[in-house]
Amino acid sequence: MSGANSWLQRQRKTDLTELAQYTGLKNYDSFKKVELELALDEYLAENAATFQLDPKLANYYASRARTIGSPIKRDVDGPVEKLKVSRRRVIKAIEEPAAPASDSEEEPSNTSTALMHTPARALSLASRIPLPATPADVAEAVDRSTTALRTRVASVYKESGITEATHATRDTLSTVTSVLFAISAFELYFLRPEILADRYAFTIPAISFLGTSDYPVFVPDMFLLLTSSFWSPALLWAFTSTILPSVAGYFINMTTGAHQGRVTRRNPQVPDAVVDPLTFSIVKAIISFVVYGQGVTFGGWISEVSIARINSAIYGGYKGMLTDAAISGIFSIYDAVLKK
Repeated sequence: MSGANSWLQRQRKTDLTELAQYTGLKNYDSFKKVELELALDEYLAENAATFQLDPKLANYYASRARTIGSPIKRDVDGPVEKLKVSRRRVIKAIEEPAAPASDSEEEPSNTSTALMHTPARALSLASRIPLPATPADVAEAVDRSTTALRTRVASVYKESGITEATHATRDTLSTVTSVLFAISAFELYFLRPEILADRYAFTIPAISFLGTSDYPVFVPDMFLLLTSSFWSPALLWAFTSTILPSVAGYFINMTTGAHQGRVTRRNPQVPDAVVDPLTFSIVKAIISFVVYGQGVTFGGWISEVSIARINSAIYGGYKGMLTDAAISGIFSIYDAVLKK
């Protein structure tokens, strides 16, 4: 035959393995797909009387009947069959001892002599003879590899906890309180170099291998913490941007009256927030405009130098502070609307 039965060739190796187990074929575990096709074809042909009426093998015997009845002459020495015969000859040469040759006998070929003298090498060669893989086998192997890779990547991503960390970060930042802290951090970022100036500390030498040059390192001068040059503007900014607006937002808390119901000594109203963010933003805008925009010192209680330093350090000056207060106020109104 030029190959196995056409119906067997269309089956996957897993289906052929199940078929071999079903029919009782022996010693097929080490067979490749093509070898398993040939072995099943031969086995089923020899046991046609047993399996011909089996519904599971009806397609095989129908295909075999069409092949036998075809007028086309089949190539007996097809490439697969030749390969099969070659392997049988190699194994036979290993198992049977070589007979003594007489002078009248034909001299064996170089290949046969080499196989007789080196049986271990011949066995290794026979076991490594590659058989042609069908496109179905190649496609199946690619599918298995792709599925395994996709499963592994998904498993690694899930175990890394990236999704949980992303959701937790989003929930934390999606509050008015986070917006207020972010605005304060933005103002403090520009204020810090003014009230706690950087000083030269050391130099990182150049690294020729990386192509870098000398890099001077500056760190905040912590000795300024012992001077009024730091504390006067720092306390003024903290009072006008945080302390006074927070106190006003605590006592003028509009979220307390949002709950309906009778207020009693045993059943007091509980506000949605400890500090009303809208009141906080309004008071911050007013005090920033009065102090930094108009330069009011409240009878000399506030240093004009500190006002000027803060006004020059904050991004946009007092107008930037008013913009920050407007942003936090808009967020607080939007949050209140969503909660209704």
